[in-house]
Amino acid sequence: MLKTLVNAWKVADIRKKIIYTVMMLLIFRLGSHIPVPGIDPNQIKNILGQGTLFGFFDIISGGAFRDFTIFAMSIIPYINASIIMQLLTIAIPSLEQMAKEGEEGRKKIAQYTRYMTVVLALIQAIGMTIGLRGAVINPNFLNLTIIVITLTAGTSFLMWLGERITENGVGNGSSLIIFAGILARIPNMIYVTIQYVGAGTANIFGAIAFLIVILVMIVSIILMSEGQRRIPVQYAKRVVGRKVYGGQSTHIPLRINMAGVIPLIFALSLLQFPQQIATFFPKSAFYAFTEKWLGTNGWIYNVLNVLLIIFFTYFYTAIIFNPVEISDNMKKYGGFIPGIRPGKPTTDFITRVMNRVTFVGAVFLAAVAVLPVIMMNVTGLQLYFGGTALLIAVGVALETMKQIEGQLIMRNYQGFLR
Repeated sequence: MLKTLVNAWKVADIRKKIIYTVMMLLIFRLGSHIPVPGIDPNQIKNILGQGTLFGFFDIISGGAFRDFTIFAMSIIPYINASIIMQLLTIAIPSLEQMAKEGEEGRKKIAQYTRYMTVVLALIQAIGMTIGLRGAVINPNFLNLTIIVITLTAGTSFLMWLGERITENGVGNGSSLIIFAGILARIPNMIYVTIQYVGAGTANIFGAIAFLIVILVMIVSIILMSEGQRRIPVQYAKRVVGRKVYGGQSTHIPLRINMAGVIPLIFALSLLQFPQQIATFFPKSAFYAFTEKWLGTNGWIYNVLNVLLIIFFTYFYTAIIFNPVEISDNMKKYGGFIPGIRPGKPTTDFITRVMNRVTFVGAVFLAAVAVLPVIMMNVTGLQLYFGGTALLIAVGVALETMKQIEGQLIMRNYQGFLR
């Protein structure tokens, strides 16, 4: 692997892309230390200590939310806009047709995604500013407006930065920004762990056990992300004039974790939304109820989390994977699954296999989400490094590695995967 990196560095084109990507990520990290004017960061840290939904923002932003910098919202509005546009492309026929128009159609959808990102960022900035108005030093209209504009501009800049990385660098820019934010928390986690062990809150064996579990989870995420169930497909021979078409054997790859990290994000947002609302009314009965029954370390919260992850895994997979369309395309081009009749039997077979594969992926995602919480309760370490962040980090690393692998293979170099 080290030899491969050396060979990649020797290629001028790849070297320029790597340097460009690193420089863009350095700009992101520098901006993560520029504070938003008029905010008391100590109040923000007190809110984060309550384990609310803002804790997830802090993980994704690499600590930028804790210090309430210009990148406090990170690139989350852009991710949400991309997911919404993806769902709308499936639901709205005109957008679906636009997506099939090639490069021009994709450019239009990308433009709509940018507009939606700015709108979502503005809405989120307004809601965040109002919800955290207790942390504003002088909460007049002008200061609140400056905070909203600053947060919106920060997210818009990150969107532009991510697109530049995707176009001129290595890997997906938006994913790499989130990846860099997650990795930026690792030194602080190590420092906090040493403090816990030194203070006697956690023992050294618990910290080692937690590390081993993290390593096992990383290996498992890699295996599950690459794992797939292959359905064999045979294409019948067709004679057109003097040429023979078809007669090939191929397969339909059904990924075990087809939904990716989306179910985890949906479940987390839905579960912690009541807690976030309750923090705005700290003396109400609703706040007491959420503290008692919906705490992130409670068994009710984690059971609901598992059920919601399984539900959203099936829901999102059903949206992005259409067995009817696949069956119709196979029938149209003379393809069939050996032993299965074309048409509805093929659709039913693919659906049945997909449901079984999705169940394995859903259970795995639920385990990834819950296992770190169990380990933190057992070891006494409160690192707030959930399975969602780990899944995102490993997934982005794999995707970036594959892109470099592809460029190296085109230049006849031995790649990472060999």
